[in-house]
Amino acid sequence: MTVAAQQELVERIWARDATVWSGSDEDRWLGWLDEPGRMQERVGELTAFAGEARTRFETFVLLGMGGSSLAPEVLKRTFGRKALHVLDTTHPAMIRHAEEFLDLGKTMFVVSSKSGTTLETRSHFDYFWEQAGRHGEQFIAITDPGSELEQLAKARSVRVFAGEPTIGGRYSALSPFGMVPAALMGLDVERLLAGAARMAESCRGDSNPGLELGVRLGDGWRAGRDKVCIEETGGRFGLWAEQLIAESTGKHGKGLVPAPGERPDGPDRQPAEVELEDPSSIGGEFFRWEFAVAVAGSVLGINPFDQPDVQAAKDKTNDVLSAGVEPTLDTHGSLEELLDGAEPPDYVAIQAFIDPMRESELEPLVERARETGCVVTTGLGPRYLHSTGQLHKGGPPTGLFVQVVDDPGDELPIPGRDFGFRRLIRAQAEGDFDSLQERGRRIVRVRLGDF
Repeated sequence: MTVAAQQELVERIWARDATVWSGSDEDRWLGWLDEPGRMQERVGELTAFAGEARTRFETFVLLGMGGSSLAPEVLKRTFGRKALHVLDTTHPAMIRHAEEFLDLGKTMFVVSSKSGTTLETRSHFDYFWEQAGRHGEQFIAITDPGSELEQLAKARSVRVFAGEPTIGGRYSALSPFGMVPAALMGLDVERLLAGAARMAESCRGDSNPGLELGVRLGDGWRAGRDKVCIEETGGRFGLWAEQLIAESTGKHGKGLVPAPGERPDGPDRQPAEVELEDPSSIGGEFFRWEFAVAVAGSVLGINPFDQPDVQAAKDKTNDVLSAGVEPTLDTHGSLEELLDGAEPPDYVAIQAFIDPMRESELEPLVERARETGCVVTTGLGPRYLHSTGQLHKGGPPTGLFVQVVDDPGDELPIPGRDFGFRRLIRAQAEGDFDSLQERGRRIVRVRLGDF
């Protein structure tokens, strides 16, 4: 791409020209370009609210999935703030861990869902609403205007922070979905947004950090280096970037495969550095990567703002739940045969529907998978369904999938549902397994501890 073509591309992105990508509805999803400036106008509101909340509550628990949870998780880790906890699993053991750890009377719950219909988040809300004694002042909701969650929150006298409807979930780090939790953690939101605003301005000019990264990603893909080995940081920036890349580019048989922490040397790999001079520069880095992935989407010729295959696993999960019987999740296929046949440009995706407290027990499996020479990615279910699930189903058919399950323990009822968290997480595992099999993906299922 010539310098002139690159500058034209930048101008067209800022002009909201949908033909930069597929010419469908991309122009409706570009609100993230202006969000740093919009949010700067709300800094006073957010800091005043958060300051008052911190005088009343010692702990904040974010109930959210994917785009609603990953930026807050990375901010928490980057700044080392312990007052915020992110609950993005339906595993009964983790929910029980949370209950044992929390002093519910001193906890505020942040219910976060753009659509307002996210099954996991709504289930968490209903569960902790009962456990905390139905006190509206202990909850806030972050959701788009007019959503079911907004209506429910108002009915429960829960304060609502409105999202920007022209921003998709994975582009929402600098919106209320990222900045309200940041304020509750006591972060300098004004400084975060100022850095993002400076980066947005840089992404208009001749020296354009977002464009440079995006062109590198796209050129690497054209050269067959579709595995993006994201430099890992202490704050695990790759957790957030993974969703941004996978859900944005993995469709129509194409896609960049994000691989946080993997070594970049290999014929199908490319490096991707995270540029953080200090923790507060993460606001600008969020924007740089958002702009870069939009540019890479243009190179791939796809719409980076839709997610046509994400619904598949949700539909399968609902089918399993509707059957009224808990899935058995029997082992399936041969792990050794799957890995013995693996070679680049394949990648191995470990999908673990397990208690997150046991994640370290996956390490022997990760090391065995790396012996194949393939890139290895690891995702906890159901979190990864909202992060890399689109890539797994809609991206290139080079994934080798290893689903790992454990015993979730006794059932934990969900108020108002005819199923509990145990049956829900097992239905999600079964639903995704069926969805991948339906697409002809190579997949096996093993039990935690059997490898």
